[in-house]
Amino acid sequence: MIADTYVIAGRSFSRLRREPGELLGFLVFPIIMIVLFAYVFGSAITLPGGGDYSSFLMPGIFMQTMALTAVQAAIRTSNDMTQGIIDRFRSMPIARAAVLTGTNLAELLLRLLGLAGMAACALLLTDWSPHRGAVATAAGFALLGLFGLAMIWVGTFIGLSVSSPTIADQATFSWLFPMTFLANTFVPSQGLPPWLRPIADWNPMSATVAAARALFGNPSPTATDTAWPLRHAELTSLTWSLGLLLLFVPLAVLRYRKASPR
Repeated sequence: MIADTYVIAGRSFSRLRREPGELLGFLVFPIIMIVLFAYVFGSAITLPGGGDYSSFLMPGIFMQTMALTAVQAAIRTSNDMTQGIIDRFRSMPIARAAVLTGTNLAELLLRLLGLAGMAACALLLTDWSPHRGAVATAAGFALLGLFGLAMIWVGTFIGLSVSSPTIADQATFSWLFPMTFLANTFVPSQGLPPWLRPIADWNPMSATVAAARALFGNPSPTATDTAWPLRHAELTSLTWSLGLLLLFVPLAVLRYRKASPR
């Protein structure tokens, strides 16, 4: 099982030699996101109670990047299904779970590489920096990585459940991208309308962003009546990520075993 997983992961990395533009995207995309949000939008936004907006923003950008891994995972999985790659894997004497596990492991490592590039750009181009030491900083990135892994498995399940990469893109991006805004990603959730704020407060993305801000020591304006998920952000983020993994890993494996050729 472990050996099969590493073989499949290596196959995913070898794809970068044929498609170097994907690796270039990992390096260019962070700079675009930082310039767009930190400099263009940030110039018009003031935090309640003061504080540097770029320091407040960067954990939200990190989270959004990891959340959107679900879109790439869904498209990649659906593409493998339509091209018959997964069907060929299923005909080989390898562990069934290793196909998805190896592919998703490679996907996670690539996304972590992109996250590292974004953090480096943030350090160079903005006033963002972690302030609570190496252990807390590592814990913050670990929570972001765990959330990204959970979203990869969500995307994998969607990719196995739809009929084409185009539909996989639409079925993932259409709800995921708005959800990254319906959170405390770019502005504090306290300013949302009362009927909308509970959705944002209980959004797993809000908990992950709040946890990262706390562990990085970045500004996180909160009101005295902050909802429970944001008062216990680290625990809530961990619970959401593990819960999504416990739900979607078996669902994806089951769907993989039952999926018919396309």
